[in-house]
Amino acid sequence: MVAEANTVVEHIPAADALGLVEHPDVQFIDLRDVREVHREGHIPGDYHCPRGMLEFWLDPTSEYAKSVFQQDKKYVFYCAAGMRSALAARTAQEMGLRNVAHIEDGFAGWRAAGGPVKERLRIL
Repeated sequence: MVAEANTVVEHIPAADALGLVEHPDVQFIDLRDVREVHREGHIPGDYHCPRGMLEFWLDPTSEYAKSVFQQDKKYVFYCAAGMRSALAARTAQEMGLRNVAHIEDGFAGWRAAGGPVKERLRIL
């Protein structure tokens, strides 16, 4: 399924995505579970959308819709290793979100490429 999603969705190596991190027309979307985010940190300026909520937050007719998905931006999804983000990006694209991509090697690739990481406050 991931390989199939990558045939229809733009996939970017983390090293190439580094140049997009401060671009005003790019919104990074972190799909990881909140425990992953708290344990490992996240990309500065991203928006956290747990994978299980994507369809609800993305659909403008949903009572759970989030305004972050109603902007004219490039959306770059990421997860830990690039599998969840491939499937989520495909779903978002099928739901009508334009200009969607994902980091093919995920947050692990981001860290390996020397990308900036912001730590989350720990929950006690």
